Amino acid sequence: MPGKSNSAFMKPLKLTADLEEVVGSGPMPRSEVVKKLWVYIKKNNLQDPKNKRNIVADAKLKAVFGGKGVVNMFEMTKLVSKHLS
Repeated sequence: MPGKSNSAFMKPLKLTADLEEVVGSGPMPRSEVVKKLWVYIKKNNLQDPKNKRNIVADAKLKAVFGGKGVVNMFEMTKLVSKHLS
């Protein structure tokens, strides 16, 4: 593919064990991690019904979210970054 505009975004990253519990084994690009996180959140019905931007963490997500019980979708991407290298 010509051009490397978003190669950093597509670069497979190493995942922590906590994150792999939720999205499966890495390495995988950040875009794939976020996509799989949303699949997990929707499959387990973890969105706050009153405010869809909030994710109500189950035990596996709490490990990824640094112990937080509820995070918004913007905070989620920041917290997930800590699990990628």
